[in-house]
Amino acid sequence: MISADMEGATGVIHPGDVRPRDDEWFRFRHLFTADVNATALGLLDAGADVLVNEAHASMRNLVLEELDDRVPMLSGRHKRLGMMEGIDREDIDGVAFVGYHAAAGEQGILAHTYLANSITQVRLDGVIASEGRLNAALAAEYGVPVIMVTGDDKTCDDARGYAPEAELVAVKTYISRYAAVCLPPAQTFALQREAATRAAAQLGRRQPMTAAHRIEIDFDAVQLADATAIIPTVEQLGPRTVGYDAPTMTEAMTTFKIVCAIAAGAVEVSYG
Repeated sequence: MISADMEGATGVIHPGDVRPRDDEWFRFRHLFTADVNATALGLLDAGADVLVNEAHASMRNLVLEELDDRVPMLSGRHKRLGMMEGIDREDIDGVAFVGYHAAAGEQGILAHTYLANSITQVRLDGVIASEGRLNAALAAEYGVPVIMVTGDDKTCDDARGYAPEAELVAVKTYISRYAAVCLPPAQTFALQREAATRAAAQLGRRQPMTAAHRIEIDFDAVQLADATAIIPTVEQLGPRTVGYDAPTMTEAMTTFKIVCAIAAGAVEVSYG
């Protein structure tokens, strides 16, 4: 399975590159699709079957007709497991994170965790958590290894902490939150295809790792903590911080989705 996000795609450096319907988005959705296709082709070269799960924003960014004819795509919202929809299928024995990015509050191109700027940090069991770390923990619950991660160099640094055996591809090098040295598409296509072929050697179910987890979330505004603390099991820990415990990572992530949805609805246009 490929979980495909967009902020870490080839050439992407600015919010306008990934906001659906913005002028630059029309250009970068093709580069995003090429990254996903390169990874899919590499896995196909190794004899694997591939399912792509669209994981960015509206989850309607990839250009289906530009994918290889052998690659089905799971597109659109609203999916129970969101970015990781399909990870619970019995025929999934590995996942590649394509176009991923660093965590909220950390260095990295368009670094964030779910909400673009309202969440300033997420901690999973006391460790700063990117979307990659959260999704890797969910995959582990189903015995599915993370075999490959692509994005900027900071994304690759982050992935070494949660998927040390994964193939890593840096398609750009961080300069600032909105600036990077970007490799040309021909180079990133080749790098990702080659890495995916190598990554296929790691395919195979592992022992499922089911355990209780704790998630804590820092917001940039007090009303976001106030609003989300009404969710059952969610406790307000400070003026801008909430936290909760969950018996499984699946429940931790479904609760996290609820927290993000309510927080997004509580954001004020001018004051945050």
